[in-house]
Order: sequence, then structure tokens, then C-alpha cells
Amino acid sequence: MGGPVRVAVIIGSTREGRAGEDVARWFLALARGRDGMDVDVVDLAAFDLPARYECEVTPGVAAFTARVDRADAFVIVTPEYNHSFPAPLKQAIDYAYDEWQAKPVGFVAYGHGSEGLYAIEHLRTICTELHMVPVRGRVNLDLLGGGTGGDGPARAAEAMLDQLTWWALATREARAVRPYVS
Repeated sequence: MGGPVRVAVIIGSTREGRAGEDVARWFLALARGRDGMDVDVVDLAAFDLPARYECEVTPGVAAFTARVDRADAFVIVTPEYNHSFPAPLKQAIDYAYDEWQAKPVGFVAYGHGSEGLYAIEHLRTICTELHMVPVRGRVNLDLLGGGTGGDGPARAAEAMLDQLTWWALATREARAVRPYVS
């Protein structure tokens, strides 16, 4: 039950030339500097996830859901495309179900103007439906207006990680005492 909090940082864009890798690298530098946190980078571009839901579990889906299952908490790094998040991220989320349940999730979103706010709001709804615990804190980045520069984004990330850690410990302890009922 003890040990470090296992956080899966999911890079939600698979586009070539994506900014997600740079945003994730910035966030990972903060997360990996925290005591008591074991960070696993889950880059959706590295998984062979089928474009449609197969009747049989594919090796790519099995590998992805195993990584989700091992995590105590998640941080989704996502762009905002057309006032939402990318389709490959939704597809990946749908491949797991029980593996998400009773675990907290935080969000790092980036875009232009709205700073990924719409993507986060759509993800909150889906994550709640999957019995995840979205934390209140979030990181919103405007890639045209400074991105990860300045103190604001780093402070937001630290606050979100504090909340994520608290919920990860609380839900891990609760799952150890009794199975979650969905």
C-alpha cells in the first residue's frame, strides 16, 4: 500500500510536429523533482492502438491498459483542437475502463486563446463518467502568449500535483481496504 505515488503522464496528441512533447518535458521536470512520486510517461504515439474497437484485445491495447492499471494517478497533457481534445486521446481513454476507476486525474492543456480550457472541461466530464477523480487544479498554457514561461504555469503545476498526490494516497488506501464499486 505504501511506496511512491505512481503517476502516469499521458501525452494525448499523436500528431507529427506536436507541441505535446515539449509541454510534457516541461511538466515532467517539475513532477520528477518531487519526493515520493514515480512518474511513467505514457505517450500515445508509442502505442499501436487500433483505429476501431476490436473484438479481441490487441497487444497495443493490452500494453496501454497495463500501464494505466499500474498507475495511482494520471496527468493528461493535451492540446485543444476545435474546442476539445484530440480523437486519439478519446480512443485511448475508451480502451480502458476498470483501470481508471477510483484514481485521480489532473490536466495540463495547451492551445491558443482559451489555453486548453475547453479540452479540460470535456475531459473532466468523461473522466467523471469513468469514476476517476478530477482534481480542481489545472495547468492552462497559451502557446502564443508565453507558454511555460514565467512563474504562473509552474505554480499551477505544483498546486495541481499537491492535490493529485493527496487524492492518489487517499484513493490508493481506500482501494486497499475495500474494492471500488462502480
